[in-house]
This record gives sequence, structure tokens and C-alpha cells, in this order.
Amino acid sequence: MASLFRPAVSLRVVARRALHTDTVLPRTSAPSALSLIRSQPSQYVVASVAGRKYLLAPRDLLTVPRLKDVRVGDVLALSEIHEVGSREYTMRGNPVIPPEKVKVAATVVEHTKGKMEVIFKKKRRKGYQKTITHKQTYTRLRIGPIDITDQ
Repeated sequence: MASLFRPAVSLRVVARRALHTDTVLPRTSAPSALSLIRSQPSQYVVASVAGRKYLLAPRDLLTVPRLKDVRVGDVLALSEIHEVGSREYTMRGNPVIPPEKVKVAATVVEHTKGKMEVIFKKKRRKGYQKTITHKQTYTRLRIGPIDITDQ
């Protein structure tokens, strides 16, 4: 019966070093956070384009489902920016960052089609076979510079 009960284990505090705690910054205001991000050599944004979120950096080429109301050469202003950051700092919106603080432009490069998709339909024992092919249409966007203003 004594083997069923274990003696009480003493709890000891183990000091563990957490990662990335060397430079902990206090919560700062939005303008100072944006100036910290702007001082870094490269920035990125997480923005919604055509209903989906994409991680974007300057000079990226983004392929999205076809945008019907735009022509080649049009410049689109990305208004729904959810996050802006750099290697060391990040600022998230709630749910989006106001468009006057971060401006990102995207230029329409081309309207293109994807690869040929083959859909084969068949019903067993009925002699019914049908092959449908189509190409999905896409729009390609070139992401411009990320302009961060700390107003």
C-alpha cells in the first residue's frame, strides 16, 4: 500500500530565459512605433486584396483572381492594411491601420490566364462521359513602395 502513495514533491522555481526578451520596449504611441518601423532598412505589410490577406513587400509581384474594373497600368491604393512591420518591429491594426498612416500602391501589370484545367465527368454504366476544360483568369499586381507617415 505504501507504493501507491508518492511523497510530496517540492516545487522549485526554475529560471528560464525567454527568447527575444533582450530588447523589450514598453507600449508606445502609434507615431513613435511607426517611426521605429520606418527607421528599419526594409518593411512589409499584410493587406487585403480581393478579399484575401497577403504578406507584401515593395517590388513584389502579386497574382490575384481577376479584377474586372481595372486596366493595365492602373494604380490601386491598398486601403485595408492589417499589419505593418520590419525585421524587429511590428504594428497591428484593430482590425486595420488607418489609410492615412500607411500608404501602399499597387500597379496593374497584366491580365493573364492560368494553366489549362481539365474536368472529367462520368456516370458509371450509362455511357456518359464529358470533358470540360477552362483557364482561370488572373490579374498581376506590382507592389510599390511602402510610405509610412507618423501623423
